[in-house]
Amino acid sequence: MTRRSQLIALASLGSLALLLAAFGFQHLGGLAPCKMCIWQRYPHGVAIAIGVLALALPRLSFLPLCGAMAAATTSGIGFYHAGVEQGWWEGPTSCTSGSISGMSNDDLFDQIMSAPLVRCDDIPWELFNISMAGWNAIASAVLVLIWLAAWRSGRA
Repeated sequence: MTRRSQLIALASLGSLALLLAAFGFQHLGGLAPCKMCIWQRYPHGVAIAIGVLALALPRLSFLPLCGAMAAATTSGIGFYHAGVEQGWWEGPTSCTSGSISGMSNDDLFDQIMSAPLVRCDDIPWELFNISMAGWNAIASAVLVLIWLAAWRSGRA
C-alpha cells in the first residue's frame, strides 16, 4: 500500500470513527442530535465515499482534494455550531431559542409550540470545556490536513 493510499485510508477511517462516535452518543448514550449535529454528519459520509473511490481509482488524483473539502465542510459547521453553543453568535432560528421580550401570550405560546425538541444552542456533553461540535471541528480540521497530505503525496 502506497503512502497516499495509507493517508486516504486514515482520513476515511477518521471520518468513519467520528460518525460512529456520533451515532454511539445518540443511540447508546441517549443524546439526541440537534439539526446542526445532523448537518455535521453528512460531510463525513461524503468523505468516506470519496475515500473508497480514491482507493479504488487511484488515478483520479483530485479525489483527496474533494475529501479535504468534505472534511473542511464538517469542520466549519462544527466551529459554527460550537460558537452558537457558546453564545458567540446567533444560530439558525429553526434550532435555537429566541428573545421573548415584547411578545404577546399568543406569540409566546406559538414560539414554544414550534420550538425544536433539541436546541442547537444547548451543550449536552463536553470534555475539557469543548463540546461535541467543537471536538468534531478540531478532529475534522486534522482530517483536512491528512487529506491534503494524501493529495500532495500523489503529486510527487
